[in-house]
Amino acid sequence: MEESHNGVQYGEDTADAKTYFTNQQISLQNCDIKDMEKKTKFAHLHKYRTDYPEMGICLIINNKNFQSSTNMGVRNGTDVDARKLHETFTGLGYKVKVCNDQKSNDIFTLLKKMSEEDHSKRSSFVCAILSHGEDGLVYGVDGPIQIKNLTDLFRGDRCKTLVGKPKLFFIQACRGTDLDSGIETDSGSELGEEIQRIPVEADFLYAYSTVPGYYSWRNTMNGSWFIQSLCEMIKLYGPHLELIQILTCVNHMVALEFESCSTQQAFHAKKQIPCVVSMLTKAFYFLK
Repeated sequence: MEESHNGVQYGEDTADAKTYFTNQQISLQNCDIKDMEKKTKFAHLHKYRTDYPEMGICLIINNKNFQSSTNMGVRNGTDVDARKLHETFTGLGYKVKVCNDQKSNDIFTLLKKMSEEDHSKRSSFVCAILSHGEDGLVYGVDGPIQIKNLTDLFRGDRCKTLVGKPKLFFIQACRGTDLDSGIETDSGSELGEEIQRIPVEADFLYAYSTVPGYYSWRNTMNGSWFIQSLCEMIKLYGPHLELIQILTCVNHMVALEFESCSTQQAFHAKKQIPCVVSMLTKAFYFLK
C-alpha cells in the first residue's frame, strides 16, 4: 500500500522503477543553485576528497615475457609504458610499485594483499595492468585470469577503508581480435556524521585501452597508444580537469593521432578507441 506524507505519495521501488521519490521534493522554478543545494540531500560538493595524508598506492603490473604454453608473444614496448606510468603517478604523489612478469596467481595475490591494507589515510587506489588479454580477461605470464576476480577484491563490502574513495583501473590489453579500419570524417565532500549506504560497486573506474572485441595497439619502441596518451593528457590537464574529462581527451588523442603501421596488410592503417566505464559518484581531481 502506498504511504502518504504531506500530500506526497510514496510508491515501492522495483528493479526497473521508472520513478524515484526523495523525501524532499524540489522545484527548480525560480530556484538558484545555492537555494537548490539547501533543499536537496545532495547538497555536498560533488568532488572526492584528496586532502588525506597520502594520495594512495599505484600498482603497475607489467607483463612482457610469457610462457610458451600461452602462445603469447613478447610485449616489446611495455617497459616504456611502465616507466611513463611510474613517472606520471609518482609526480601526482602516489607511492608507485611496479611488478614485472607476474603469473595469474601472483596478480591475484598482489591485489588481494593490497585490498587488505589499511587505506584509511589514502585518497584513492590506482592499478594499471599491462598485458595480453581477451574480453573480460587479462593474462598472467602463465595464463588468463578474470578481470572481475581482481576488481571484486576492492568492492565496498570487502575493502572497507576504500569505501567512498576512487578505485581506478587502467587496463592496457587486447579485448578480442577485431580490427577497426576507421572511417573518414569532415567534422572538424563529506556529509558530517550522517551515515549513508552506498552500492558495493560504487566509486570504481575502468579505463580500457580499447572497446570489447578489439585489438589494442602497442608500438614496440614508444609503448602503447593508450598509455602514451594517458600520461600525456594527465601531464597537460591534471592540474585543471577532473578525471573523466582527462579520459575524454585521451579518447580524442588515441582516436585521431594514431594509426597502425604494419608490414602485414591486414594489420596496416588500423584505428583504436579506448573505453571508459565509470561508477564514480563525484568528480576526481588528482591534485589537492
